[in-house]
Amino acid sequence: MGIGDLGRALKQVQKLQAEVARLQDELERRLTEATAGGGAVRVVVRGGRTLESIELQPEVVDPRDIGLLQDLILAAVNQALARAHEEAQAELAKITGGLKIPGLPE
Repeated sequence: MGIGDLGRALKQVQKLQAEVARLQDELERRLTEATAGGGAVRVVVRGGRTLESIELQPEVVDPRDIGLLQDLILAAVNQALARAHEEAQAELAKITGGLKIPGLPE
């Protein structure tokens, strides 16, 4: 590999780094929604890390069955987090071509 080839490879790596950084910024701002209980519980997470909102339909709030409400909230939050992670993985794979790059989420 000559110096010219090395220079081109370095430019490609720098371009890839810039694209990954841009995508990571975008993913941090992205909102992901999930529901549970047929839509009785709706949650939104930002960037797959922060719970932004929880909406409850009145019929799911039964003081005699707090356990059900807790289970529905937990299910919706976990679904939203999993969906956000899957979306991030798919977007990163588009950029990296499936290469495992140290420092990126798996």
